[in-house]
Amino acid sequence: MVTHHEVAQDTVETGLMRFVGVLAVVMPSLALLQVLANSRDYRQPAVTVAVWLGVLGVARWLVPRLRGGGLGAGETAAAIAVAVVAVAVVGATRRPHDHPGSVDLAVLGTIWLLALVVLSRSTRVWIPAALLVFAMQGALLIHDGGVNQVSLSQLTVVGYIMATILLAFAALRPTVDMHVRIAARRASLASRSVAERAAAAAIARERHDRLAILERDALPLLRGIASGTLDPATGIVREQCARHAAALRDSLNHSPSAGAVGADDLAAVLEQALAAARGRGLPVTVQVIGDPGTPRPEVARAVLATLDAALSVLPPHQVLLTVLAPGNDVELFLTYGAPLRAALDVTRFGLDLPAAVRWHADVAPAEAGGGCLEVSWRKDTAT
Repeated sequence: MVTHHEVAQDTVETGLMRFVGVLAVVMPSLALLQVLANSRDYRQPAVTVAVWLGVLGVARWLVPRLRGGGLGAGETAAAIAVAVVAVAVVGATRRPHDHPGSVDLAVLGTIWLLALVVLSRSTRVWIPAALLVFAMQGALLIHDGGVNQVSLSQLTVVGYIMATILLAFAALRPTVDMHVRIAARRASLASRSVAERAAAAAIARERHDRLAILERDALPLLRGIASGTLDPATGIVREQCARHAAALRDSLNHSPSAGAVGADDLAAVLEQALAAARGRGLPVTVQVIGDPGTPRPEVARAVLATLDAALSVLPPHQVLLTVLAPGNDVELFLTYGAPLRAALDVTRFGLDLPAAVRWHADVAPAEAGGGCLEVSWRKDTAT
């Protein structure tokens, strides 16, 4: 089962990878066009063209690595090495110029490599890498023109370009992380809202059906008593009145509970955790919508362990347990209104379950101090 956070992260990573991919194609392509348009500015234009074609080939290898955690250690080293070598070769083959407006595009053509490092690694990695590329470009500029106003102005432009782009990507990292958390939270709230609406609609239908039965069976009894044809003092009439009164109270005051159709099996599985919670002064109201069936033993153990872990860290107060099973997926929501007394990690309980079960457990905190435990699994593999 894919979590809301994973869905949001996948969406953001896809957009980010698309943006970096465009950058990785456009920048070397512009540098390549510069070489083709001004081949006389290079001692060996063919070598420079080969460098930029190679950089474009590296883009096909490295950019997809941005998904799923970014570049590894070896890929980071390769990206830095390619950037340094490309800047060195392009700078070495370029003929020197005597005016500051002739800065080549070596740094721009390779800056996306450093951007990948920025998005994947800490400042302890990407800042030395950027300084290394900057030092290589500076050494080539000074070697060609010496230390003068022209070379220093060119070096200033290179430093400004690098700092602007890399700092922008560095600032993008926390922004992306925050966007993922916000998007995941919105998706979780939307999912919970849909579940609550479905539960409310099912409860309303259940009450309507019960009231329809009462109207069909109880109203004739009341009319008989009112008309005098039935004696309310007789045992049969009193028994019927008591039975209908109990059904009416249940329809008006309670939601569908563990006694709903098909819910007995799951209620038996959960009763151990619920009984322990009641013993700690933690009353749990249960409502079951649909037929969750009977979980397999390993799924039942995971459900029990998850629920018991959550109930054990809750202070005494009223808790609502909702089970939704409209189709093949079973969703369990434990909604509470008080903060947890200890940290709760529910991800470990279903690690041994097969992938077909599609087990998912997560805790979504609420701003008011409460929260919701969400557990779901596939019913057709658990029956």
